[in-house]
Order: sequence, then structure tokens, then C-alpha cells
Amino acid sequence: MTTSRIGRTWHTVTLVVAVVALVLQLALILSGDNILDSTAAAGRLEQTRRYFSYFTIQSNFLVAVSMWLIVRDRTGTQLFRVVRLASLIGITVTGIVAAVALPPSPNYTTGSLVCDRLLHVVVPALAFVGWVAFGPRHRVTRQDLLPSLIWPVLWLAATLALGPFVGWYPYPFINVDQIGLGRTLVNCAVIAVLFLALGALALWADRRLSRERATMSA
Repeated sequence: MTTSRIGRTWHTVTLVVAVVALVLQLALILSGDNILDSTAAAGRLEQTRRYFSYFTIQSNFLVAVSMWLIVRDRTGTQLFRVVRLASLIGITVTGIVAAVALPPSPNYTTGSLVCDRLLHVVVPALAFVGWVAFGPRHRVTRQDLLPSLIWPVLWLAATLALGPFVGWYPYPFINVDQIGLGRTLVNCAVIAVLFLALGALALWADRRLSRERATMSA
């Protein structure tokens, strides 16, 4: 478990940064700002729906939820373990994809650029480093791995199913209209493998870090 004051402070800071970034981005959208140059022609209600449709937004939200549970010492249930693992996998994918395939738009306003960096860089870094350095440990099991993948799989399925009806996809690498169904399915398969690999890596790392901490405490 996380018992150090530094660890609790780290998780609290992560919670605050994630919440501030999420709220600020939503406020900017409601004030007429756009995201990835894709919302300018949409109505305010559609802009808001698209905001909640982004994997980045959902993964940051799960990070905030898991951080709140840790700060409140509510870490003893499978629900926490699943949410924690799902948030870790999701926010890591967010950071990796942002670094590899989603540079900031040159048309961003200052506010949107700040939110973009917070959501895609700062929160992923805080969440990942916090998990490695402060845990809590013994919170990743084989029984939690598949349940933690339900959310990203449902997100991907819902995004692809809804896309043809609304004429919009949140990311270019799953935009069927632009790259075709075949390329999209290949990208989805790559993403699925990445999800599974990160989950397995988290399982291995949690056990390894737990043993090292036990050895240091002995």
C-alpha cells in the first residue's frame, strides 16, 4: 500500500492536475474553442459530445478517479484494482500515441495548447511515475487484466459503430472515411496488442516491484 507522505502528495497532485485539465478543456469547448480542428463546424452540444468521446479525456478521467480512491484509502476492492489498471493502461497509451502520432495542432489557442500538454504529457507522466515509485503495490492480478480491458474495447467498438452516423472519428488512425476500413482494422489490432502488452507488463512490474520493496524492507 502507499503509506509515504511523498506518495500521497504525488497522487494528490496527479488528481488535481487531471481534474483541472479536464475542467479547463471542457470550459474552453463550451466557450467556443475547438479540439484538433474538428469541432468548429459542429454545434455546442455536438462539441461537448465529442469532448467526452476522446480516449484521452476518458483515460484522464479514470486517472482522476483512481487517484481519488488512493487518496481516500479505498484500495481494497477489485473495482479499485480494475479502475487503477485500466487508467494506467489508458493513460500510458495516451502518452505513447500523443508522442508518436498526435502532435499539437498549430491552430490551437494558448488555452487549448496548455490543456493538450497537460492531458497528453503531464498527467501520463505523473500517473506512470507515481505508479512505479509509490504504488500502491499488490494491486495487479491476473483476474483484473481482462476486466480492465473492457473499457478500451467498448470505446473502440462504440467509436467505430457511431462514426458513420455522425461523420466524425476522434483520431485519424481510426478514421474509416479517410484511411479505409482495412487500414483502420489493422490499426485497431495494433492498439489491442498494445493494450494487452501493457497490461501484462503492469502485472509483471507490480510483482517485481513488490518483491524488491519486500527485500529492501527485510
